[in-house]
Amino acid sequence: MELECCSLTLLKQTPLYEVYKEYGGKTIDFGGWDLPVQFSGIKQEHEAVRTKAGLFDVSHMGEIEVKGKDSLPFLQKVLTNDIAKIKTNAAQYSAMCYESGGTVDDLLTYKLADNHYLLVVNASNIEKDYEWLQKHVSGEVSLIDLSEDFAQLALQGPLAEKILKRLNPLIDYAEIKYFQFKNKVNIAGKEVLLSRTGYTGEDGFEIYCHSGDAKHLWREILTAGEELGVLPCGLGARDTLRFEATLALYGQELSADITPLEAGIGFAVKLNKETDFIGKEALKKQKEEGLTRRLVGLEMSDRGIPRHGYKVFANGKCIGVVTTGTQSPTLKKNIGLALIQVDYASLDTEVEVEIRGKYLKAKVINTPFYKRK
Repeated sequence: MELECCSLTLLKQTPLYEVYKEYGGKTIDFGGWDLPVQFSGIKQEHEAVRTKAGLFDVSHMGEIEVKGKDSLPFLQKVLTNDIAKIKTNAAQYSAMCYESGGTVDDLLTYKLADNHYLLVVNASNIEKDYEWLQKHVSGEVSLIDLSEDFAQLALQGPLAEKILKRLNPLIDYAEIKYFQFKNKVNIAGKEVLLSRTGYTGEDGFEIYCHSGDAKHLWREILTAGEELGVLPCGLGARDTLRFEATLALYGQELSADITPLEAGIGFAVKLNKETDFIGKEALKKQKEEGLTRRLVGLEMSDRGIPRHGYKVFANGKCIGVVTTGTQSPTLKKNIGLALIQVDYASLDTEVEVEIRGKYLKAKVINTPFYKRK
């Protein structure tokens, strides 16, 4: 499990902070936030999401509203994906890039209406992203950082829909397809934006609500799903789940020095869209000339766990670095993601990972490691 922490003494808290102890939450400093790393245990919570359901507090994520008649051309300029393709009540995954092609952030764009969007950005990047967006505003565009007004819960797992039906049986949840949402719907008596998205590789929903409604919804969801096996889940399980599904984490698979193409999210980079976007020329050149490094999956042949930052070698030469690694709770194998030179990125290529001064054997394997059945 890889968790980027910082040493701030005054940690930020989500609206759910006071209820963590009620459910046995153990908190850590995560990028300046005091967040639960686990409740009952990382493996138990991981298994609950894969087989039943788990509930996460992801209220630390940022929400930035974009409105105005020039909001579409503005977003086309700052985001790599084709925003014109998003229909109302749908979401899209994208990236923001520097001129160099390096990544400012990866994010979701929700289309609430024509000329009205909501960007959901990574918690550690809220201020940076907002300043970056402000710097590039042109035309009639209004930007508002609504992060403190929102709380966000993620109910993930194969029984997520069944649990929500107990809180409002009148909603046709099957109508909400993957990466679609319904706004202003009632869940347990509270008005929310209900999105069929998530960060676990499982079916599930993300629930955006007013910050003052978070505690009520948290308790109601856990009560409704108790007999179905739902568990409150922390950052530990969130990381192992997203890792098995090969979902990028900013600061590890993506950064100012790693482009979306290198990180394997080229599907969110539309080089042929009509509007030029920041970083397009650099990314176009990188694609035309061919990548010199890319993200691959690793499976350890020797005993050892590849951790974030560990160096990868071939023929005595350092060829890259591990971005994330752990023992997969689902596969029971020691696996990792690594950014390595393309000459060594073919399947079954044998490499070595330096772990505590020892060079342990591994091989390049397919990703994602886990696919929902």
